[in-house]
Amino acid sequence: MNRNDVTEMIIEAKVKKGLTWEGVAKKVGLSKEWVTAGCLGQMTFDAKQAKVVAKVFGLPAEAEKWLQQVPYKGSLPTSVPTDPLTYRFYELISVYGSTFKALIHEEFGDGIMSAIDFKMDLKREADPKGDRVNIVMSGKFLPYKTY
Repeated sequence: MNRNDVTEMIIEAKVKKGLTWEGVAKKVGLSKEWVTAGCLGQMTFDAKQAKVVAKVFGLPAEAEKWLQQVPYKGSLPTSVPTDPLTYRFYELISVYGSTFKALIHEEFGDGIMSAIDFKMDLKREADPKGDRVNIVMSGKFLPYKTY
């Protein structure tokens, strides 16, 4: 068993049991965004969280240890995503990445937005012309230091 196997078991159990990421997150006691990332192999659960996740999905005891291992983050199957939804985020960065960079540097100076000290909120936004996806991302600004 490895972390990828555990992720596959989670996805399979989610489908078989008719679970939602939001429902799982409520049981873990954290945001749906973070818990989903953890269940999909991008975050590390602590022992208590891993126990809850394992119970919710009916995972074997060995899986709890894998849920507590630091994963290889940012692992997509290809360098340019081929899934249409994921590709749209790649496209968004391709088109607006330089704009994000220019505006962040103008406002904050030379540095980056943290993906470690980070939070995200995703929700549906009703719109008479067709519902919209509303994603708010908030990351701590980390300035480059001189030495």
